[in-house]
Amino acid sequence: MRRDIPPLSEVRRITEKKRDAWWTVLLVDPVATPLVRQTAMRTRITPNQITWGAFLLGLVSAACFAMADWRWLIAGAVVYHLSFILDCMDGKVARLTGTGSVFGAWLDFVFDRIRVMVCSVALMAGQYQRTGETIYIWLALVVIGLDTLRYINSLEIFKIRHSMRKQIKSRMREARRAENQAELAFMEDLLRENPAADIEQDLQAAGRGAEGPTAEPVASAGAPTRAQVVDLHQEFRHRFPWYLRCRSYLLSKRIRTHLVSGIEFQMGVFMIGPLFDVVIPATIVSGALLLVFELAIIYKLLLSTRDFTRTIDSFEQRKLAAAA
Repeated sequence: MRRDIPPLSEVRRITEKKRDAWWTVLLVDPVATPLVRQTAMRTRITPNQITWGAFLLGLVSAACFAMADWRWLIAGAVVYHLSFILDCMDGKVARLTGTGSVFGAWLDFVFDRIRVMVCSVALMAGQYQRTGETIYIWLALVVIGLDTLRYINSLEIFKIRHSMRKQIKSRMREARRAENQAELAFMEDLLRENPAADIEQDLQAAGRGAEGPTAEPVASAGAPTRAQVVDLHQEFRHRFPWYLRCRSYLLSKRIRTHLVSGIEFQMGVFMIGPLFDVVIPATIVSGALLLVFELAIIYKLLLSTRDFTRTIDSFEQRKLAAAA
């Protein structure tokens, strides 16, 4: 049965994230998005069924890796990438057709973790049997450990950021009631709604220099008519001014600044390594780069907590001044 699906340009707008990993933007979306349109238009396949398909292809990839021969390694790498393309398609189909579910998100997350674990064990065990080098056993543990660490770190950082935003919103509501102030907006939200508006704000901020964690009303597209912008990355931007231009360029290409995320890590281990028969160096380099970027995120969070403390202190000072 054929559905009424918008043209490809509109499908891209609906399904593709405003910020994504460079591997996804450059090597997956150009293939996945047209397939999503055809899938939604010509079939009744659900996002969960696509998730299952991606998981099963991941198991096929693991079986190829376990064979250890270079021909099977190449086959495993190709199948793994096909599995990842399907893994990207399930969310796109869900957004396009409105058939997403909370359970589907859970299923996708769990299957991703199982796929990484199974492929890690299969790849390294196969190479261990072929060469007898114990380093492959350690590398299997490293890959699984780094993948787990990445998600734990991501979850905890999300919880901390959510807590900081919640406290600032609470203080701002109190201040607005007392002083009839403007609405509150976070720089991160402006970025999510309209990357161009955030780029404009960044460049303006770079020209003004550090002004503290809060700024006066802005009129950029995507922001409220009068909104006091709270920037919890002010100190980071001030310390690394070159970051603003780099991020602006990457955002114009839909690429997020975390250049070595879990996606690039997986592709280094399960694609680059097997394709070029460089499993050990590819795994070590990919793991090291992932750790560097995770540490950079933690450092950025540390600076963000300082901006948060200054913001909370500013509310307290204004409250005392108003009482006086």
